[in-house]
This record gives sequence, C-alpha cells and structure tokens, in this order.
Amino acid sequence: MSAHAGGGESASYFLQLLALTRRSVAQLARPPSHSRRAEAARRLARRVLVTTAIISAVIVALMLWFDAREIGLMPQRRSAGLWPARILTDFGKETYVLSELAAMLFVVGLVIAALRGRSRARWLAIATRLQFLFCAVLLPVAAGEVIKWIVGRGRPFVGGKADPFNFVPFAGTEAYFSFPSAHAITAFSRAFAVGAVWPWARIAIFGYAVLIAATRLVLLAHHPSDVVGGALIGVVGAMCVRYWFAARRLGFAIHCDGEIVPLRSLSGRLKRVARGPSSP
Repeated sequence: MSAHAGGGESASYFLQLLALTRRSVAQLARPPSHSRRAEAARRLARRVLVTTAIISAVIVALMLWFDAREIGLMPQRRSAGLWPARILTDFGKETYVLSELAAMLFVVGLVIAALRGRSRARWLAIATRLQFLFCAVLLPVAAGEVIKWIVGRGRPFVGGKADPFNFVPFAGTEAYFSFPSAHAITAFSRAFAVGAVWPWARIAIFGYAVLIAATRLVLLAHHPSDVVGGALIGVVGAMCVRYWFAARRLGFAIHCDGEIVPLRSLSGRLKRVARGPSSP
C-alpha cells in the first residue's frame, strides 16, 4: 500500500507541475484586464518616444565624432592586463544570463508543485517575478539579433581599419554583428527589470550594466555607439515587457496616472493613504 501511495503522490506532483506550466503560459497569453492599461500605454509611448529620440541623436553623434577616436584610446586586443575584463564581460553574455534565469524558474517551479496554501502563494509571487525577468531579457535580446542582421555593422578593425561606417547589411556573420551590442542589451534589460521589481537595487544593478558595457569597449568588441544602442534596446524592451505584465495584473499595478509599480509598492501607498496624514 505504501508503494501505491507513493506512486499516487508522484503522479499528483507531476500533474501539479504540468498544471503550473500551463498556467504560467496561459497567464502571459491572456487578454489584458487592468482598467488603467490605457493610461499606462500612453505613458509608456511617451517615454519610449522621448528616450529613443534622445539616445538616437547620441548614437549618431558618437558615430560621427567619437567611435573611431575611442578605438585608438583602448589597449591592444591581446594585452595581458585585460584578463579581468575578459572575465567580467561574460557576466553580461545573453546565453549565460537567460540560462541562469531559466534554471531559477525551473527550480522554483519544482518547489511550487509540492507546496500548498500560503507558502505556495508566496512562491508563486517569486515565480511571477522571475518570469518577468526572463521575458524582460529575452525579448530585447531577440529584437537585437534581428537588428544586428539587418544593420550588418562591422566590428572594430574588421576590414583592417577603425571604420565606424563599415556596414554590410544582411551579412549574417559575427564580424558584422556589431550594432547593437548584445551584452549591453542583456545587461541593461536585466538592470531595468531588476530595478522595476526591487527599486532599492537600482543603483547597484545599473552599475553592473555600465561595467559590462565598459568591458565591451575595452576589449574592442564594439564601438561606443553599439553599446549605447544596446542599452536603448534593452531598456525599451524591458519597459514594454513590464507593461505587458502590468496590463495582465502580473507582479505590477498601475496608478491612475499610468505609472507602473510593483504590487507591494502600491499596497504600501494605499495603506499610507488609508491611515491619513501623520500627526505633527
């Protein structure tokens, strides 16, 4: 009987795991339901347009006046002293970051399938945040790969000289995959996503993103405009994913003015409003 009971428990566990996977996919694909999603969409559109316009102007300026000069300021590619940069840069590699987040999601899913009650609810909230982090990195990275293929910008010294205007569109080779920087996309999308969920971590996580971007320049893997373009795509992509989650009431709430905040931040503000102004 104990063996039969154990087999039943095992079957129930895997059914729970399957149901959890289906639920995770379904909640992302379901129609938006938040009553303030239109306000959030307008706020997002304004921010994306303004940010894109400003950063695009910066990218053009870098290409015209700084990209070629910056390459001359960097150490030679095979310099022995660059080993710290070679180690640090891998912390922004898209395959490593996405694999890490996917593994964390998988482990959390295994835990949730065995839980019930309040513990399960707490872990489901963790899973939603991890799901957001994964999607917030995956979408910009995928968009960046398409842009790389279309633009076909040569990496520094491809063709024998530091030419920031070396373009072969649709080349599809690693040598002409310079714009935008995938490491910058990954680092800045991850930084925005982490800061969106845990605002107290913003300074540290954006410091990480800047450090990753700097390694790409020091290692002569990218032009400065490649890194800035990657940062733009990473942040804008993560902003769009945050809106997608908020519009479906997943991990985020929307204020009446369209501002998107973590769910616990909104609940804290509502509690302070309900208590009224503090006495002097």
